[in-house]
Amino acid sequence: MNSTVQQRQDRLEPMLRLAPVIAIVTIDDVNHAMPLAKSLLEGGVRAIEVTLRTSAALASIEAIRGGVPDASVGAGTVLTPADVTASENAGALFFVSPGSSPLLIDAMGKSDVPWLPGAASASEAMALFERGYRLQKFFPAEPAGGVDFLRSLAAPLPKIKFCPTGGIRAQTMAIYLELPNVICVGGSWLSPANVMRDKDWKAITALARAATAGSQR
Repeated sequence: MNSTVQQRQDRLEPMLRLAPVIAIVTIDDVNHAMPLAKSLLEGGVRAIEVTLRTSAALASIEAIRGGVPDASVGAGTVLTPADVTASENAGALFFVSPGSSPLLIDAMGKSDVPWLPGAASASEAMALFERGYRLQKFFPAEPAGGVDFLRSLAAPLPKIKFCPTGGIRAQTMAIYLELPNVICVGGSWLSPANVMRDKDWKAITALARAATAGSQR
């Protein structure tokens, strides 16, 4: 097992344990980045995954890293070696990908930033674990089998902990968190598009607070 990867995974784990949920956010306007991060933080959500799906994503990561130091901000939807370099330059503290590929694995091996790679099957999870990735994203969680599938992996793959994302809602997160192989969940429900558009930061704080109340991990 790669000891360097293991060290990065050891650095990633405390970030995943900051709260029961990681906020998965898509930011269209960089001016929304800091108030969004502050609102999530006020509600108890400290780990924020900014998806690389908009032209404002990298600047938003940089803004949060510089302006909201108590937040742990990472880059999501990291797909290519170019994404790795750009996200690292923006100051991302961790990377998240929906899956993995040989090129992406090689690029991650050259970066010092911890990576949460995605898996959707036992074979994918095993292949990543062989390379030292004991912390993985289970994606897309609901379409790929949800709670029942993850429960079935707990006994044969006891050393792997998952962060399931994809289709999880406030009403279902607790069911996932009860599983022994789930370290946290990823949630996009904390920053709905209409709430972001209206800049209703208090509403985002309320959603974050509801997600973290009584379930700190």
